[in-house]
Amino acid sequence: MVYITSWDEFADRSLQMFRADPESTRYVMKYRHCDGKLVLKVTDNRECLKFKTDQAQDAKKMEKLNNMFFTLMARGPEADTSEVTGKEPMDAQPTKKGRGRKQ
Repeated sequence: MVYITSWDEFADRSLQMFRADPESTRYVMKYRHCDGKLVLKVTDNRECLKFKTDQAQDAKKMEKLNNMFFTLMARGPEADTSEVTGKEPMDAQPTKKGRGRKQ
């Protein structure tokens, strides 16, 4: 198994793999604290894609990839993932009220 060095290539190929065969595609994350490395693996029993990083900034990219996979699992492999972000929309968050006294 060879590690893919480019994040964009890994994300694109893993999404293509999931869309091609969603029933047998698996996605695994492994973090080794002693090494400080995060390893992502996507496989469909025929092809295996791996990405390894030790950069903290790649955690946001991993979170976005997770959200894309969750969207595809929930809506189906034909779903559009262009609107998927790592945060909830502002409309869904409750508004905060002041901590004043009740009258």
